[in-house]
Amino acid sequence: MAALLLLLLLLLLLPPLLLLLKPHLWPGLRWLPADLAFAVRALRCKRALRARALAAAAADPRGPEGGCSLAWRLAELARQRPAHIFLIHGPRRFSYAEAERESNRAARAFLRARGWGAGPSGGAEAERPAGVAGAAAPLAPGDTVALLLPACPEFLWLWFGLAKAGLRTAFVPAALRRGPLLHCLRSCGARALVLAPEFLESLEPDLPALRAMGLRLWAAGPEAQPAGISDLLAEASAEADAPVAGHLSAPQSVTDTCLYIFTSGTTGLPKAAQISHLKILQCQAFYELCGAHPEDVIYLALPLYHMSGSLLGIVGCLGIGATVVLKSKFSAGQFWEDCQQHGVTVFQYIGELCRYLVNQPPSTAEHGHKVRLAVGSGLRPDTWERFVRRFGPLRVLETYGLTEGNVATFNYTGQLGAVGRASWLYKHVFPFSLIRYDVTTGEPIRDTQGHCVATCPGEPGLLVAPVSQQSPFLGYAGGPELGQGKLLKDVFRPGDVFFNTGDLLVCDDQGFLRFHDRTGDTFRWKGENVATTEVAEALESLDFLQEVNVYGVTVPGHEGRAGMAALVLRPPHALDLVQLYAHVSENLPPYAWPRFLRLQDTPAFSSLRRPPQEALATTETFKQQKVRMAKEGFDPGALSDPLYVLDQPGGAYLPLTRARYSALLAGDLRL
Repeated sequence: MAALLLLLLLLLLLPPLLLLLKPHLWPGLRWLPADLAFAVRALRCKRALRARALAAAAADPRGPEGGCSLAWRLAELARQRPAHIFLIHGPRRFSYAEAERESNRAARAFLRARGWGAGPSGGAEAERPAGVAGAAAPLAPGDTVALLLPACPEFLWLWFGLAKAGLRTAFVPAALRRGPLLHCLRSCGARALVLAPEFLESLEPDLPALRAMGLRLWAAGPEAQPAGISDLLAEASAEADAPVAGHLSAPQSVTDTCLYIFTSGTTGLPKAAQISHLKILQCQAFYELCGAHPEDVIYLALPLYHMSGSLLGIVGCLGIGATVVLKSKFSAGQFWEDCQQHGVTVFQYIGELCRYLVNQPPSTAEHGHKVRLAVGSGLRPDTWERFVRRFGPLRVLETYGLTEGNVATFNYTGQLGAVGRASWLYKHVFPFSLIRYDVTTGEPIRDTQGHCVATCPGEPGLLVAPVSQQSPFLGYAGGPELGQGKLLKDVFRPGDVFFNTGDLLVCDDQGFLRFHDRTGDTFRWKGENVATTEVAEALESLDFLQEVNVYGVTVPGHEGRAGMAALVLRPPHALDLVQLYAHVSENLPPYAWPRFLRLQDTPAFSSLRRPPQEALATTETFKQQKVRMAKEGFDPGALSDPLYVLDQPGGAYLPLTRARYSALLAGDLRL
């Protein structure tokens, strides 16, 4: 209450004080009420989360009410609103009480695998050691069980059950096989693997290696299975659905690791980000911070093995006790019919999903829907504007965050193209800074004292956030060397430690934050820094282009990297090179003009089943594959796609023939 009164007092006193003392803040004063309102909401969320944590810690450790924050919150909702629908998946619907019972059965199956006889109650009789059938050694407290499953209710029951049984969960990306799969399982120290029956055929070549690792293998379904793989769902269904003792899942510290999520990245093998009980607790506030409420119906079509789907989508839904419509895959053609059928009010997006929707032909289902809020990240301004104009009225709330990060931003004002605000109020609740960064060296710029330098309005800067007990960085499983470069020391004063997001953002004179580029994606050409996002946004405003991926390629005899753009046409348009050249010359500085174009018009494989007209390859969370495209280069003899090269003296893009390619390598063709 005292904090709320203080904020109200600040609302009255700050404007005149800022006018007198901070003239450079004047442009942002109009947003002060929104800043204060969000700060109040954030403080309320923090207070509620603290109360939940204290309640879980104070509960009887031998009863069902205690345990980790995830188990405690699900049990609380099962008591408070048992009949309220938690999950809709196709024709199946589960209330909070049913979700609690299903996860209790799963917990007891895992407790039996731990070597404990799981009796019908949550008391001491549930904790007597019992022999485990089969050759597999019993699981130990804190062991890791990996889930290789699609987005489905069983994914959630097993995840929640593992948490209740005091075991760690590793979310393995569903498309991984062979070397990358084995790498992920080794890096998180998995002792068991639960896999979807529909994956067994593609996993058959990996089974000998999985058995050689000593993994206990389960399948989540009754289909015919190879020897040594048992049906975990059948085992769970035979268990009682009563709660298990809370102390089995209670952590010694809120910073203990309870979950591994593999960063999708675009380079190298995935890394297992360590997710703590604290982060699970903090993610319960996500939808409340976004302005959602318990009666909302949330549409979630993102992979559960990534943070957006699991921690923000599912845990965020648990935070407010709402309903989630879970889709195993996203269908742009089915989306609005689903929204109509289930009364969807909130849509959690990744920017690419919104672009798929605006590129769909008009349908009657897109009118008269109840969607009032779209929450997510990665929505480009041109798609944002088209999305709201076509499907509104609805509110878009763009956010920013990282799986392993300790900082998040919310564009609670709805400012087009922004990912959040850098008001002093927001930074007081969620501290962060933007510092100057040298693209050439890949390091922050430091002054003569060895400290980093804050950016000015309009200047791209590296986003960093202070590491503290409340905002820790836990790193990655496998060793501290994997987190090298993620921590910066002596940033503003000796001894301080900041998390390095690896992202460049810009703060304008009104305090709005806009994503600029990844540090590894920005490249130098002609002595200038080229932001791939800026070039891509300029090109995507052309009506005949549907998708653009911009990256830098190495050209023999030239310093830096030349810009190259992979293009997908919007049907039924054709490529207009004259208009494209005129557009880039009018909207971009000369050093940012793409020197090469690559036209892609055939579908490319993607594990997320992109619409058939999409051609540019992405990672599991729709991040464009810039590194792979850059490695493929611009050799017309190696690529079957049509290629074009910039003829700057002639003011045109020309086909990149083998003759022109040879002239370029010989230095006879200037870029």
